Amino acid sequence: MTDSLPLLLRAARGESVERPPVWMMRQAGRYMKVYRDLRNQHPSFRERSENPDLSYEISMQPFKAFKPDGVILFSDILTPLPGMGINFDIVESKGPLIQDPIRNINQIKELKPLEPAQSMTFVGEVLRRLRESVGTEAAVLGFVGAPWTLAAYVVEGKSSKNYSIIKAMAFQEPEVLHKLLDHFSECIATYLRYQIDSGAQVVQMFDSWAGQLSPIDYDTFAAPYQKKVVDLVKSTHPDTPIILYISGSAGVLERMAKTGIDIVSLDWTVDMGEGCARLPEHIGIQGNVDPGLLFGTPEAIRQRIVDTVLKAKGRRHILNLGHGILPGTPEENAKVFFEAGKNVNELIKVGS
Repeated sequence: MTDSLPLLLRAARGESVERPPVWMMRQAGRYMKVYRDLRNQHPSFRERSENPDLSYEISMQPFKAFKPDGVILFSDILTPLPGMGINFDIVESKGPLIQDPIRNINQIKELKPLEPAQSMTFVGEVLRRLRESVGTEAAVLGFVGAPWTLAAYVVEGKSSKNYSIIKAMAFQEPEVLHKLLDHFSECIATYLRYQIDSGAQVVQMFDSWAGQLSPIDYDTFAAPYQKKVVDLVKSTHPDTPIILYISGSAGVLERMAKTGIDIVSLDWTVDMGEGCARLPEHIGIQGNVDPGLLFGTPEAIRQRIVDTVLKAKGRRHILNLGHGILPGTPEENAKVFFEAGKNVNELIKVGS
């Protein structure tokens, strides 16, 4: 019986559901006091994300507090890199730092194929424990970074404002970049399969920096590799819904829908109604409440959720923010968001 499956999984598969499921990107993290307390005890991000006991505990913190419809693995999109031979660290307030940025073809030839069952057993353990803990109360979500975004980090060596180094590679030595993107596509597909086999029921691919590409360059350096990942995963796991998120995606929405993904996650710069109109009906929609709204009043939060849900009515919709929840967001407002999402049908009736 499909009714015994988690609401979010049923919605993501396109089944008729009683209300849109609700979760938040970055729902486990810095806005929660319980997380900050744990971070003070374990200051290394890689320890928090790669120690299975800590990753499991952090992943469960928002579920214990708010009971969202999805519980997402606490990890990072860069986590698979060491398994390919690329080392990194994440420095508080500075972000990721790649210790030996990739700038030439010889470095790419030296990269190893990813074997997550050897290099990332902690991910599999956490996903299995999450699945066991939440049962059918929530769907377990896995996630990965898309090839372009991973390449942007490893070529630039860190976060960037203008992506000049990787764009120089793209326009001077495109064959080198394509070789790197192809390697990442194979590895990311392998990693997603491992996550699904370990318990992930829905997976999300973050191509966070693909919004920095012009549409013509998105068609060259991002979309083909997103599609390759999706095609490889769907060839072995056809029933697992795949969500694609790009920050600043307004210019490429229609292109995102052609990559084979099941659901487009909208950021908040696109009106939900307009986003639905621009995407084919068979494509689901996730999003797209402005994370900054959670610094507002409870009434403002409820009104925006009602507006978003009504505009997505008739579509496969997962209620979410248009980006990750921001540090400093009042926890009581996160609670309002989840409660309003779960009671949205009643809020709509009251307002009608």
